[in-house]
Amino acid sequence: MKNIIFIILSLFLLTSCEKEIDLDLDDRSGNIVIEGNITNQPGPYTVRITKSVAFTQSNQYPAVTGAQVVLSDNTGQTETLQYVGDGNYITTAFAGVTGRTYTLKIQAEGKQYTAQSTMPEVVNLDGLMQDSFTFGGETTYTLLPVFTDPAALGNRYLFNFTINSMSKKTFEVFSDNINNGLVNQRPLFLPNEDTDDDPTDHKVVPGDTVYVEMQSIDHTIFTYYSALLEISGDGGAGGGVTPSNPPSNINNGALGYFSAHTVQKKSIVIQ
Repeated sequence: MKNIIFIILSLFLLTSCEKEIDLDLDDRSGNIVIEGNITNQPGPYTVRITKSVAFTQSNQYPAVTGAQVVLSDNTGQTETLQYVGDGNYITTAFAGVTGRTYTLKIQAEGKQYTAQSTMPEVVNLDGLMQDSFTFGGETTYTLLPVFTDPAALGNRYLFNFTINSMSKKTFEVFSDNINNGLVNQRPLFLPNEDTDDDPTDHKVVPGDTVYVEMQSIDHTIFTYYSALLEISGDGGAGGGVTPSNPPSNINNGALGYFSAHTVQKKSIVIQ
C-alpha cells in the first residue's frame, strides 16, 4: 500500500540488507485495500477498508463505508464489526488467542473478500542489547532483540520500531531458516543519517529512545512483507516504481493483508 513505508531486513531470508519501500499502486487505483490485525492482546481489533489511489494523487485514501465485516475463529467465536469512521471497523468483544485460526469475511461494494491467518504461539522477547560500529567516521547503532527461537523450524517474526515521539515506523522481518532453535543473532540496524527531504528520517544518537515491537507472524504474512523487498526493484527505467503488489492473503483481488499475530513491546535509551 502506497500509504505505508516498509524497511525490511534479511535479503533472500539469509543475508542482511536494508531497503526503504514506498509501495505504489499507480496501476491498481480504485481497488479495495484491506488492513486487518488481530493480536493476543486485549481488543478492540481493527479492520480498515479504503480504496487505492494513483501514485500521482495526494495521500488521501477514500474510506469504504457500508461494508459487512465478520471475524470468526476455529472455535466458533464470531462477531460482526462496527463501523467507527475513516474506513475503520472494530470489534467489541472478540478475543485473540494464540494457536487459533482466524477468518475474515468482508462484503463490500458488491464483492466478497475472505482471508485466513493463524496466530503463532508467543516467543518471548527477553530484552534488547545495544551495539554500534563506526565506518567512514559515521557511527551506526544496532539493537539485538534477545529471544530464543523454538526448536521447531518455521517461525517467522516481524519487528517494527520508532524513534522518540516520531510516528514513522521501520519494519524488518526475520526467518529461522539459519538460526533455528538458537538465541537470536540478527540485529536491527538503526538509522544513521538525516535526510533533508524527509524530516522523519532521524539519525539515532545517544539519548534517543527506541521503541521496539516484536510480532510472531504466520507464513503468509511473512511472505507478504518479504515480497515487498523483491518487487520494489532497485531503480532502472521506472525509477523504482513498483510494477506489481505483494501476494495478499485476501482473495478476490483485494490489496493488503489480514494478520493474526502476537505482540510484545520493549524500549531502550541509546547510550
